[in-house]
Amino acid sequence: MAGPAALLVSIGHQEGALRTLRAATAPHPPRSPRQPPRTQTSSPGRSGPAWHSLGEETEVYEPGGAQELQEERKATGKSRKEGEESGDLSPPSPGEPRPERTARSGTLRETALRSKMSRLAEATSRLVQVEQTLLLPLLQQHPFPLHPKDSIEFRNICSHMALQRDGQQFERDLHEAYQCLKTIIEKLICSLAGFPSDSYIPVQSALRQILQNLLAV
Repeated sequence: MAGPAALLVSIGHQEGALRTLRAATAPHPPRSPRQPPRTQTSSPGRSGPAWHSLGEETEVYEPGGAQELQEERKATGKSRKEGEESGDLSPPSPGEPRPERTARSGTLRETALRSKMSRLAEATSRLVQVEQTLLLPLLQQHPFPLHPKDSIEFRNICSHMALQRDGQQFERDLHEAYQCLKTIIEKLICSLAGFPSDSYIPVQSALRQILQNLLAV
């Protein structure tokens, strides 16, 4: 049997895990855009209409050069058109992922992970609230079994997960954190089943609701 002190220890570890989860799910400030490199627009000793300001194309006009430039552009356009008609510019093979599809799948995966972390943080916050307001007064009336080690493990998993940020290890840690919090709630529900009076029913109902929201798809 455990008293209020053991519950307070568990709550302390759960609050530590909650702070880690909230910090991990907080939006990061956008990076400041890089300044474009400064380009030298003119060189000493060169002047005249052939040199333009930054951002404009620079072309040097020489006698007879305009006609040659025009013929070169026509030849380039013709060869490009012939390449398209002959199929030289072949599209990616069926088995090769397109860049836009890869980017889209990556974005969807990140969104799903953020949603799962937010749901985990919300369930942890709600659990701490129920333990402080409903479970602690009940435990002062009649001690019942608690498992503080599960809360310690939950805090450690969340701390390790926050260091990963992404990747397969991050997803494994997130899954383990889910399972650990699920175990904490289920053990509390089972412990309350042996309470000598019906005063445990509101607490048990609140815990079941947290578990249902945690596992919601």
